[in-house]
Amino acid sequence: MSSTKTDSPRIILGDPVPWFSLPVVTGGSFDLQASGGRWVALSFVGPLSDPRAMAEVSELAQLSTSFDEDHLVIGCVFTGAAENVESLAAMTSGSLSFLADQDGAISRMFGAGEMPRTVIIDPMLRAIADIAWDNPQGHANMVRTVVQGLPPVDDSAGVPMFAPALLVPRVFSFGICDFLIQFYETQGAVDSGFQFDVDGKTVTLSDWRLKRRSDVPVGVPEVRELIRDHIVRRLVGPIERYFQFKVTRMDRYIVACYDSAVAAHFHRHRDNINAGAQHRRFALSINLNNDFDGGDLMFPEFGRKTYRPSEGGALVFSCGALHQVTPVTRGKRYAFLAFMYGEEDVTLREANNAKLHAGELQYTAGRDRLFPEKAKPEIIPSVA
Repeated sequence: MSSTKTDSPRIILGDPVPWFSLPVVTGGSFDLQASGGRWVALSFVGPLSDPRAMAEVSELAQLSTSFDEDHLVIGCVFTGAAENVESLAAMTSGSLSFLADQDGAISRMFGAGEMPRTVIIDPMLRAIADIAWDNPQGHANMVRTVVQGLPPVDDSAGVPMFAPALLVPRVFSFGICDFLIQFYETQGAVDSGFQFDVDGKTVTLSDWRLKRRSDVPVGVPEVRELIRDHIVRRLVGPIERYFQFKVTRMDRYIVACYDSAVAAHFHRHRDNINAGAQHRRFALSINLNNDFDGGDLMFPEFGRKTYRPSEGGALVFSCGALHQVTPVTRGKRYAFLAFMYGEEDVTLREANNAKLHAGELQYTAGRDRLFPEKAKPEIIPSVA
């Protein structure tokens, strides 16, 4: 459903909408790519100095109180300078954010350059409604009617959905799992942080609201070889068979722990968005134990179903998939985590060294190979 009046460019219903990132008046940013897995209403209201804009904002604030943020989030996008920041902050909640589009570029991208409007997006970030302010049924009334009729996220496709993830049991033996857990406990874990882009450079930051996990890098050659050998023999083949991709490299060998004592978790994210991570193709998660609650993988774009590999089993999925780790509520979840890619991605990873912030570990080709480099044949000079 859309208004008969359109701007140029315009959002086409059914098509994916462009991703963007905008600052939030209360701090931080709103990243549309990480907001999938729920319904999203983006209301482009123009300058807040317009009395109509504040009236629409009040309607949106009232509407947002009816929804949980796992079902619907509303992003109120305004142009120009922020006015009455304190009052906007007071209205902000998990389901309502105020986004500063100061130069109006994002608003124009969504067809709101001439006419303010609300664009409603499905859990896979495709437009399902475009409601302009001049809607004959009234903008606020129409927005309320549409969002109140949205089904639960699990029913958004009309049929049950399953994430395109591969579960492979028995990649590691129980003995290897126990060994890696002991390796973690004796090496001294550190807070793992997460990657974030600042001024076009990728840097590792720590924010326990978004991620809480401790890691131990595996640097011992013999341990790395043990891990590499099992992954080559037991996992590379299934990945090629079911995903039609030849994995030849593995980025990062770490043993990680999600501890219920700190409600360890990882908020929704994608693994190849940052400038220094564009080479990653598949994420690998191998559980090392099963005596814990919570700590499961979820792919929000495909509903609230959770995924947990067996002890020693692997879960492999695209680094472009939105995913999260639910909070651990009992015990500790130990896992081996890595990223996998191929030969054609090496050049990109080397080039992206320039996109790593000072202090980040630079990539040098060699240690990431899953298969030994083929030795060059010895040339024996002929004897006359």
